[in-house]
Amino acid sequence: MTTLQGHLERITYRHESSPFTIAKVRLEETHRLVTVIGAMPGAQPGDTLQITGSWDTHPKYGQQFKAAAVKVIPVEPLEGIRKFLASGFIKGIGPRMAGKLLSHFDASLLDVFETQPERLLEVPGIGSAKAARMAEAWRAHRDIRRAMLMLQASGIKAYHAAKIIKAFGPEAVDILRNDPFRLTAAISEIDFFLADSLARRMGMDPADLRRLQACLLYLLEQAATGGHTFSLRNELLDRCAHILQLPRENVETALDSLGAAGLVVPDTVGDEPAPDVVYLKALHEAETGIAARLSAFLSVPVPPVDIDPDKIASEVVRKLAIEPSDMQLQILTDILSHRAVIITGGPGTGKTTLIRSICAVFETLGRRILLAAPTGRAARRLSEVTRRKASTIHRLLGCHLTDGQFEKNRDNPLDVDVLIIDEASMVDVLLMNNLIRAVPMGSVLVLVGDVFQLPPVGPGNVLSDLIGSKAIPSFELTEIFRQAQESPIVMNAHKVRTGRLPDLTRQNIADGDTEFYFIEQTDPARAAEIAVSLCAEELPSRFHLDPVRDIQVLTPMHKGQAGTIHLNQMLQNALNPDTGQDRRKKGKGFRVGDKVMHLKNNYQKDVFNGDIGAVSTIDGEDEQLLVDYDGREVEYRFEELDELTLAYAISVHKSQGSEYPAVIVPLLTEHFILLQRNLLYTAMTRGRRLVVLVGDRKAIEIALKNDKPKQRLSGLAYRF
Repeated sequence: MTTLQGHLERITYRHESSPFTIAKVRLEETHRLVTVIGAMPGAQPGDTLQITGSWDTHPKYGQQFKAAAVKVIPVEPLEGIRKFLASGFIKGIGPRMAGKLLSHFDASLLDVFETQPERLLEVPGIGSAKAARMAEAWRAHRDIRRAMLMLQASGIKAYHAAKIIKAFGPEAVDILRNDPFRLTAAISEIDFFLADSLARRMGMDPADLRRLQACLLYLLEQAATGGHTFSLRNELLDRCAHILQLPRENVETALDSLGAAGLVVPDTVGDEPAPDVVYLKALHEAETGIAARLSAFLSVPVPPVDIDPDKIASEVVRKLAIEPSDMQLQILTDILSHRAVIITGGPGTGKTTLIRSICAVFETLGRRILLAAPTGRAARRLSEVTRRKASTIHRLLGCHLTDGQFEKNRDNPLDVDVLIIDEASMVDVLLMNNLIRAVPMGSVLVLVGDVFQLPPVGPGNVLSDLIGSKAIPSFELTEIFRQAQESPIVMNAHKVRTGRLPDLTRQNIADGDTEFYFIEQTDPARAAEIAVSLCAEELPSRFHLDPVRDIQVLTPMHKGQAGTIHLNQMLQNALNPDTGQDRRKKGKGFRVGDKVMHLKNNYQKDVFNGDIGAVSTIDGEDEQLLVDYDGREVEYRFEELDELTLAYAISVHKSQGSEYPAVIVPLLTEHFILLQRNLLYTAMTRGRRLVVLVGDRKAIEIALKNDKPKQRLSGLAYRF
């Protein structure tokens, strides 16, 4: 039996006549959100639970923890105070000092601050000047104690109370009594369901308009997280009414009020009769903004260029020592007469060569050229293959680290004549809207990408929609060059692209004489063991690869025996075992040397979703951790570690725009929910020198047959 401790965030199901419950629990040690099933009498969102049971893998829902016993753990109120003081909100008090103060004064600490600040001198290391500064800082926040006590009296656990006060200050109680759902925007760990539980405890009417509005916004935000730019109005209303158990007409009133307030935008999208849809305001502005700006951009005439195809070819040969193919030469010639173009094609079809050739031609014409890509890894790869400077789109646009706004825009455009964006299939509508606004009206825009890859992690499907709109001339590279034809990775990827089974005959890694292997294994647990062994032992030994830097495990799902969560635990133990210094406890599941990924854009830290680094330092006393991102160290406080995850194994979606010397891809029928052709294709094309598929031939066949992945709801293609 295994014992876990964590915080109950959401009850997804509770039987009416029994204590059987399905819940989401965030583990204290690793900050992972896990599914727990079993009897949980009396447990409510926000409670700290001690759960004894065992892990189980459901064939449809993945990894779950089956609870044999659940105990609600009372949270020490002072722990909330300690977390608040350790957060640095009060100047002069950090994690170490907070620990010293509570160790010395215990429950009387707050009284000491308020009535006997001179007693602070009793604590070793605190002199008169420091004590005076701390007392003054406390006086400036003396309402904190009142707020903390009142929050806990309202049923809010100390675990969340400190974060709430840090977000809202001493007015937290009044703010939350007026609208508890403001929590969801301020604190990432609190979603609608937890805020709703708190609202009900504080006496909010179930039919309160604010509750209905919050649920609708939550559902629209969840749709955006799933890649959709809008939701179908009828489906949105029905789902919200079902969650809240309220009449649909109440929900319709709430939706109308959100529209009147400008928070959502009703619209119609698609062919006649067009369905009624609902957008979040920002996503509607992004879609309409892209279409309007591109339409205006494309209407600007392109001045004629006095250069013929022979001259273009000779310049490419002279600068690159490359003879362009007939198709490449045709595209190079056509680009000179268009304001914007899209270039797409699979691996080995010459996209990189074409980018280099475009640069050579426009450089000959004296044009200023900028190269960019959506992620840091994609930008570095673009720079390596073109031997030119390339940046991320965020840095190109001058992203402000304070608020995430961009310096470059319509009023302050980029200083560029030709802008080339690689891996454009990864760009979502929000980023594309900001990008297109910063492109000068007299410049040339070139979007390059593989439209068959997975769509962007963010909302929308921009590259595919732009091709579908036929508003921008699009060129598809189809010829596989001779050198690429010698690559089993390239040839097998193109087989998958067209729905054909890749060559699955090579199963003996010991041969080591090819780039593509398939190791058949139908049992998920055994497949996971094989993947770990390949990463930790066989591939490094046979192909002289660094197991952390050169090898990346890619998998479709997070849950299950062959999901990222379980694989990362196994790979961490194999590649970076605990040294016995109890780093696991101090580092919330991380160890020095761990390969980690940042999970969401953090403009203050200048780190973005999908960036991969290595843990360089863990300081248990000061409760902070440092991550090295290609030579730049970034600090994380322990309460910020939900922004990080282990990255020995990552999802295929997170690998977009990256290439690795070697990839290992577990693919099993337990992944069937996500098995689709473009996922397999994306995974295979991430490997530069070596691809190893580990899994079930049936799973590969399922993926190949599924060439109609869940369609994203997006209206961009209809706006031209």
